[in-house]
Amino acid sequence: MGRSNSVAFIASFAIGALAALGSALAQSAPPKLDFAGSVTWMGQVPVMVAIDKGYFKEVGLDVEIKVVLNSSDRIAALTAGSVAFSNLGRVAVISEMARGNQSFYYFANIDDSPGIEGCWARPGIGSFADLKGKKVAANTSAEITLNGLLAAHGMTIKDVSYMNLPPNEMAGAISKGDVDTACVWEPLLDGVKQAAPDGKLLGTDMDTDFYKKYGTQAAPDIVIISKKLVDEHPDQAQKVAAAVFKGSELTIKDPAEAAATTAHYFRKPTDEVLAQIKTFRYFGLAGWPEHIKQHTAHMQTLAQWLYDNNKIPGVPDVAKWENVSFLPKP
Repeated sequence: MGRSNSVAFIASFAIGALAALGSALAQSAPPKLDFAGSVTWMGQVPVMVAIDKGYFKEVGLDVEIKVVLNSSDRIAALTAGSVAFSNLGRVAVISEMARGNQSFYYFANIDDSPGIEGCWARPGIGSFADLKGKKVAANTSAEITLNGLLAAHGMTIKDVSYMNLPPNEMAGAISKGDVDTACVWEPLLDGVKQAAPDGKLLGTDMDTDFYKKYGTQAAPDIVIISKKLVDEHPDQAQKVAAAVFKGSELTIKDPAEAAATTAHYFRKPTDEVLAQIKTFRYFGLAGWPEHIKQHTAHMQTLAQWLYDNNKIPGVPDVAKWENVSFLPKP
């Protein structure tokens, strides 16, 4: 073999070896299955715990939080394939169902916080009867709470001057008198109270028929996962669920440890995060079949409400998006 042929052979062999090594490394790399979540909402704590405690790594998955604050943007990210799963407000989920989005399944509810969403009125308004003709601001789930509270007092949204206002603008609006009452969730509700310190809490989501019937807030979170992932890699979906529930169970068992683990996400002191965690309820694997059954029923009722109030174009059969096949058998 001539010198030039020898060099060419060695170069070819090296390239082939490097290609084989790259292929082997790619095959051995853990699946990248990122999570879309918020860093302002305590409902995300179980997944944050699972990431920081290494529960996903334990089962061979590479998971990071992709910060997406808005629920509708989270589901868009999942639909686009940018993330594999998310925990988000179910109004956005039902809206996508009504549009025929088939890119996801839901499989769990891991957090709820009834009582932290309510309507705060400026001084001089002492009851819902006093709201007739007054300017009332709400948004997304808080609008559902407002409607429920009005119904509980024999009123409808037509009895007030309704304003759809971004949640972060409500404190300023009630302080200036641009609105008479603001309906929102914590911690923004606390800011509204401080903006009108002599006002009154007219009611919370716990005073609505939704709570009385289902024991939940008006529109709690739901965990969704890529349909493509579940259909093509059910073993990976099973691992995602196992790590998420393990994070939930630590949060339930040791909220102080959960707060210490996740405080950096919220950029708040650990004791403040712990206080907020204690206003939430978290759910693990215990009793999951009945729990998800209850939430499917809630979502169907909510879908009907959204349709009746012209929020979605049709009423989806939400159970068609439920998939718990990769959860452990009860």
